Amino acid sequence: MTDTAPRLEVRRATLADIPAIRALCTKVYRDEPPYSTAQLKGQMQNFPQGQLVAVFDGRIIGYCSTFRVREPLALGPHTWSEITGGGYISRHVPDGDWLYGAEVFVDPDHRGSRIGQRLYEARKELCVRLGCKGIVFGGRLPGLHRRLKTYGSPQAYVDAVVEKRARDPVLSFQLRNGFEVLGVLENYLPSDRESLGHAAHLVWRNPHHVESGSYSSSLLKDKVRLAIVQYQQRRVRSFEEFGQNVEYFVDVVADYKADFVVFPELFTLQLLSIENARIPAPEAIARLDEYTEPLRQLLSRLAVDYNINVIGGSHPTRMADGAIHNICYVCLRDGSIHEQAKIHPTPNERYWWNIAGADRLETIMTDCGPIGVLICYDAEFPELPRHLVDQGARLLFVPFCTDERQSYLRVRYCCQARAVENQIYVALAGNCGNLPGVENMDIQYAQSCVVTPCDFPFARDGVAADTSPNVEAVAFADVRLSDLEQARSDGTVQNLNDRRFDLYRVEWRQRR
Repeated sequence: MTDTAPRLEVRRATLADIPAIRALCTKVYRDEPPYSTAQLKGQMQNFPQGQLVAVFDGRIIGYCSTFRVREPLALGPHTWSEITGGGYISRHVPDGDWLYGAEVFVDPDHRGSRIGQRLYEARKELCVRLGCKGIVFGGRLPGLHRRLKTYGSPQAYVDAVVEKRARDPVLSFQLRNGFEVLGVLENYLPSDRESLGHAAHLVWRNPHHVESGSYSSSLLKDKVRLAIVQYQQRRVRSFEEFGQNVEYFVDVVADYKADFVVFPELFTLQLLSIENARIPAPEAIARLDEYTEPLRQLLSRLAVDYNINVIGGSHPTRMADGAIHNICYVCLRDGSIHEQAKIHPTPNERYWWNIAGADRLETIMTDCGPIGVLICYDAEFPELPRHLVDQGARLLFVPFCTDERQSYLRVRYCCQARAVENQIYVALAGNCGNLPGVENMDIQYAQSCVVTPCDFPFARDGVAADTSPNVEAVAFADVRLSDLEQARSDGTVQNLNDRRFDLYRVEWRQRR
C-alpha cells in the first residue's frame, strides 16, 4: 500500500488564500462585488480560528467565516452589516459566549458533494472546542420572493417551512442540520433580492456547553516592547555614514529586546546634505530615489541581523508611473519587506516635493499580530485608523515630521484620539535638529511618544512613554495586547463594541 495525500480537507484560512477566496466569491455571488482584500484580512486577523476553507486537490472550493459575540447582540434584532462590522468581523470579542456565522459559500461546481455540510460541522466542532453556548446566524430565504404572495409575510413563510408545509433550499437544509428558528431578521441583507432582504434568525445550541467564564484570546503575543527613535537631523557625508547612524539606534534598542523600532517620517532627507549644497526640490527627489533600494536593503538587513521589526520612517519614492509617493518601508525580522504609502500629502509636500497620495491601506501581519502604519498627516483622518482596526490592527505606528509645536500638537492630539476611539496603542516617532541646506527641512519639532486608551488598565494620562522635546532620544514602552482585549470587552467605555452600525460605517472604495 502507498500513502496518498487527502484530496479534500477543511483547514484554517490563511492570508495567502485571499486571492483564491475572492475569486471563488466572485464566482458564487455574480451580481455582487466580492469581499475586498481588507475585509478578508480583517476576518482572518480579528479571529483566525473562525475562518475556514475547504480545499479539494489543492484548490479552494468553500469558505466559512465565523466570530464570537455576546448573547444580547447575537440573539437580538440586527442586520448583517451591523453585527459583522461591515464584513470585517470587527465586532468579534474573545470572550463572546456565542459563535456567529458571517458567511459560508461553496463552489457551484462542487455542490452536492456535502462541502457546505463539512464546513458547518467544522464550525460546530469549533463551538464545542471553545465552550461557546452555540452558533447563531441569519440564514437566507431564497424561496421567499416566489411565495410571499402565497403566505403573506416572511414570518408565515418561515413557519410553513418549519412545519414542512413548504420547502426552502437553504432553510430546509439548516433545519436538517439541527438549527432552530428564533424568528425573522428584517432588512438583514438588502442586497439579497431572492430573500427580499430578510433572513431566518437561526440558532444551534451546543449540547456540551458548561458555564465556565473562561477567557480565550487569539493574539499571537501578549507583551510587546516598542522603541521610538527621536532622530536628530544633521549633515552626513555619505550613505554609509547615514547607515551607521541608523544601525546605532537599531543596535541599542535590540539590546533592550524591543519588538519594534520606529523611525520618523522623511528622516532620509538627511541624505540630501551629503553634497553640502542647496538642491532644487525636483532634482532633490531624483537624488533621493537613487537611495531607495540601498535603504530597503539596509533596513531589511538590520531587521534580520538584530532580530527586530523596523518601521522605517518614510522615504519619497518615484513610482513606475512617474508619481512620487511618501513610503514607509516596514522590514520584519523574518526578512520580509512591506510598504505603506502616505494617503494624504500635506499642502507643503505637494508644493515642495510634488508628492501624490496613494490609495491602498492595509494591515501588515507581524509576529506580534497585525499592525497598521499611518504617516503623520494621515493620523488626522479618523477613517484611516478605523479601517486598519477593522482589519485587526491593535498597534498603530505613526512616523511624523513637524516643523514647530503647533504642527506637532495636531498630530499628537489626533493620535491620542485615535487610541481612545479605537482602543489601540499608537507609537509616534519624529525628527529633531536642523538641515539648513535642505528645502523644507530647515527646522524640526518633536516629542515622540507611545499613547494608549484612557481607562484603568493603562497609564494614568494615556501616555505609556515619551521623550524630552526636541533632543535626540530613545524611549521604550511595554504594552500588553490583552489589556486592549479587556478594555474592549469590559472597559468603562467600549468604543468599538458600542458603534452604531445601523447608522454609519467606514466603507473603503477599492480602486481597480
